[in-house]
Amino acid sequence: MSMRLNKRLAELGLCSRREADDWIARGWVRVNGQPAVLGQLVGEADCVEVAPPARAQQRQQVTILLHKPVGYVSGQPEDGHPSAATLIRPQTRWREDRSPRRFEPAHTRGLAPAGRLDIDSTGLLVLTQDGRAAKAIVGERSAVDKEYLVRVQWAPSGPKGPGVVVHNVQAVFPAQALARLRHGLALDGVPLRPAQVEWINPEQLRFVLTEGRKRQIRRMCELVGLHVVGLKRVRIGRVALGALPPGQWRYLGEHERF
Repeated sequence: MSMRLNKRLAELGLCSRREADDWIARGWVRVNGQPAVLGQLVGEADCVEVAPPARAQQRQQVTILLHKPVGYVSGQPEDGHPSAATLIRPQTRWREDRSPRRFEPAHTRGLAPAGRLDIDSTGLLVLTQDGRAAKAIVGERSAVDKEYLVRVQWAPSGPKGPGVVVHNVQAVFPAQALARLRHGLALDGVPLRPAQVEWINPEQLRFVLTEGRKRQIRRMCELVGLHVVGLKRVRIGRVALGALPPGQWRYLGEHERF
């Protein structure tokens, strides 16, 4: 069975499809000893080779871990709110960053968020030039989980309705509703994957998800009578936010993997 060359390169874990097309256009990919062309189809028996300059370019790409504050959007600026990428400056690099990389202006070009945090949420945001890192986090086959700390209120009639409970929410929250948060909810008619959800104090839940639907946790909570008043992502796969201060960033370490 044949497939497009860019998909083959991506499935081999060598690069993203977009990056593959760039390599092909630059003449850095050969199929059976011949220069590849954009859109080329290949089979499993075809020999695909990547030239050293492609590897060298890839080593120069960076992945940045940012503690996104509230008020910033993950992607392009919208509705007057700045992009989180504007925080990537020499002055905001975390002093405790152990990476030997020296900051270069080129490191801010082509940075894309691998997964998003909405404007009212804070915590770990990954910005990367490396399609492999993005695929590991948000690719269709990704099994990387994400951990969140979520402060809630009991608001069965909405946050401005009667019966809102601000303190000791755990005491009034039905056990069956907690079970539904773990498994049994759907958004936009599509069932959600099972999630880990547990109380860590009377007003705060810990969520661990393996998917990232738009405003997923806030919408999940609304379905069971909870109102989210604070949401912080503290881990993506094996990479934790740790002590990284709000508004500051560091490079993903050479030996760190999601």
